Amino acid sequence: MRAFFTIVAKELLLFIRSYGLAAAVVLVFTADVYVAGSGIVMDAKNVSVGIVDRSEGVLSRKIIAHLHHPEFQTPLFYKSVRELNRAIFNKEIMLGIIFGSDFEKEYLQGQHPHIDVLLDSTAASQSFMALSYLQNIVFDFNAVAVPVEIKIHKLFNQNTTNSFFMALTELLSVITLLSVILTAVVFVKEKESGTWDMMLLMPVNPKLTILAKSFSQVIIIMFGVMLSVGIVLFGAFDIPLNGSLWAFFALTFFYAFTSAGIGLFNASLSQSTVQVGQFSIVIMMPLIFLSGAW
Repeated sequence: MRAFFTIVAKELLLFIRSYGLAAAVVLVFTADVYVAGSGIVMDAKNVSVGIVDRSEGVLSRKIIAHLHHPEFQTPLFYKSVRELNRAIFNKEIMLGIIFGSDFEKEYLQGQHPHIDVLLDSTAASQSFMALSYLQNIVFDFNAVAVPVEIKIHKLFNQNTTNSFFMALTELLSVITLLSVILTAVVFVKEKESGTWDMMLLMPVNPKLTILAKSFSQVIIIMFGVMLSVGIVLFGAFDIPLNGSLWAFFALTFFYAFTSAGIGLFNASLSQSTVQVGQFSIVIMMPLIFLSGAW
């Protein structure tokens, strides 16, 4: 066990002396998680709206009255569809709504009137979220009263605070990414310096050497997780704690250690740190986008 802890201490010392790498890890666990929690918006908020109301009836005005803060800005009215298109093209508005001249007449006759909607597809996420809000407004306005009322209660994040979800999502993505990259880089550096074969010929079990090197990177990741939880999650966003914090750290440790196995696979394929980055992209893209977090 003495050899195990000696190798771990040696890897931790090398990491501390690599000022650039250490600063990058700290930055990812703090600034990156903070930016994701505060900057990425998954719901419609303060969306600029433009309207062409050819109907000029009571029904269209009632629908327009539901477009209010904080989801929407005060609607801007345009005289023609051409002006509305120009406004979207010039980024003056994100959402354009067009009421036809027979909109209210068709509604009163029991027909199916339609509302034309134009979206700024360059801001796809927020535009389609705004479209979803608009659809709910129209559906609620035209809803038929039913004797059963469905009440939805959301667990853990009752107010659906965006920063709570996005900060945790980014932290888990960072843990996965660094577990793969840091572990792979440790072994690939040995290949680049030509000391890999010498290391395997040392009077130490090669399995113990690989385990110790991987364990040292997991310790670094756990330090970053504690830093992120203390400064960003609890400090900056004041995320409430549900359950055991120690259980979270324990499961995170096992998860990071398991993900380090993917890093070992990456290291077996790579001959340089550049290849580590290339293979990491190929490996991480499906892992992150199929995880359900994004």
